[in-house]
Amino acid sequence: MASTGEITVIGGGLAGCEAAWQAAQRRVGVILLEMKPLRFSPAHEMAQLGELVCSNSLRSNAVDSAAGLLKEEMRLLDSLVMRVADQSAVPAGKALAVDRQQFAARLTAAIESHPLITVRREEVVRIPEATAGPVVLAAGPLLSGPLADHLKMLTGEAHLAFYDAIAPIVDADSLDLGVIYRKSRWDEQGPGDYLNCPMDREQYERFVALLGAARTVPLHPFENPNYFEGCLPIEVMCARGTDTLRYGPMKPVGLAHPVSGALPHAVVQLRTENCEGTAYNLVGFQTKLTYPEQQRIFRTIPGLERAVFLRMGSIHRNTFVCAPRVLDGSLQMPRRPGLFIAGQLSGVEGYIESAAMGLVAGGNAARLALGQELATPPADTAHGALIRHLTASNPAHFQPSNVNFGLFPPLAGRKIPRKIRGQVRAEQALAQIRQWRRLFSGQD
Repeated sequence: MASTGEITVIGGGLAGCEAAWQAAQRRVGVILLEMKPLRFSPAHEMAQLGELVCSNSLRSNAVDSAAGLLKEEMRLLDSLVMRVADQSAVPAGKALAVDRQQFAARLTAAIESHPLITVRREEVVRIPEATAGPVVLAAGPLLSGPLADHLKMLTGEAHLAFYDAIAPIVDADSLDLGVIYRKSRWDEQGPGDYLNCPMDREQYERFVALLGAARTVPLHPFENPNYFEGCLPIEVMCARGTDTLRYGPMKPVGLAHPVSGALPHAVVQLRTENCEGTAYNLVGFQTKLTYPEQQRIFRTIPGLERAVFLRMGSIHRNTFVCAPRVLDGSLQMPRRPGLFIAGQLSGVEGYIESAAMGLVAGGNAARLALGQELATPPADTAHGALIRHLTASNPAHFQPSNVNFGLFPPLAGRKIPRKIRGQVRAEQALAQIRQWRRLFSGQD
């Protein structure tokens, strides 16, 4: 198989392997640089490519869920990660879980046996110059040292983060607007930009008691428990005293009810997560509570009793760029043409999301090497919704996200019942991705 052009991929995780595969399938030669086994990150221990660290679960396989839809789109786009995951699957109900050893072995074998991919086991301390051809940086969320310093220099120090502090996101349609009211703190003009969930003393004290006894996710050995004061987990703030939250993110000052004039004992504020107002972020509620505990406790907040969570909160070590300021829709850095960012570095959360961004970045790096126009997936597909999050989010509040239907544009036309919304989205997205793949693969 003869090659045309060449790209460099830095990192042999899921995103890097997917990027290399996509480029090689387009007959573009690939140099894949992976530092293992010469050097391991604090989280890795296997010499193979594509090591799964935190879990063997790749989440839902149901196509009417956002995670399942993303997987099905990837299958349609000739994803190596999905092919290997399906081959390595173990029983897990409606979820896709894999045998980690088998998954890594098969992924490594596929990459190393491809005639257009050369794997070099060496540590990269500097991103190659633009003259060396397109580069996909997929070095992972634990990027550190000279390579991180070089990326910081290229992006600007303010546009590279080393810590993830994510608050939950809820579906706007699931909020009780009979309880919740709209008002910004001290805003006398107009209704304000925030939604407010008011609590009386009894509700607040019950909430604090539940929070104080809740189960949390243990820290990984490589994570430092010394959190930034500016983004403490809500349960850590709670442990500092009963009234700490009332003087912090749940401060009621300036938020008297616009009709009754009553001042709540405490307030949970919700900030819109997208331009359409279909999803809301719980302000200041970054947390290390387990997912079941988040749902159980946060649904005691007035107005959130039936909340549908589009994204759960989390806090962990994670390196990522401020994508809205740094990346375009092809995952290229406009200020450094030819450099594509993939995986969690690009600002997504999760194994499959990382691989999906590797798929887009690798395909576009190949297109650039072939002199073709770069391509962005349609916004109403799972791939496009993730990239829309990366490029169209407010950079002042940007945080990585898993794929969820709150990232998608609103469904056009009549209001779709919630129980079939996922199915309708999936049908539309898969039709769009089938059409787009002809362009992306170079068939059109």
